[in-house]
Amino acid sequence: MEHKNIDPLHGVTLEEVLTRLVAKYGWEEMSRRIRINCFAKDPSIRSSLTFLRRTPWARKKVEDLYCQG
Repeated sequence: MEHKNIDPLHGVTLEEVLTRLVAKYGWEEMSRRIRINCFAKDPSIRSSLTFLRRTPWARKKVEDLYCQG
């Protein structure tokens, strides 16, 4: 019997999650959905990753948005 992982984040890096969300929503919509400055003021993948890696509550919000589809 094959074991399948049903965790949508399994094997997906935070950078991939963020890149996919920005491609889907854009920075402006990301800022509206998750109110953090790194999405609203001069956003970039690099600066957002730095913030998200240091801020567990913000990372959880981003991961939750990704999991919603």
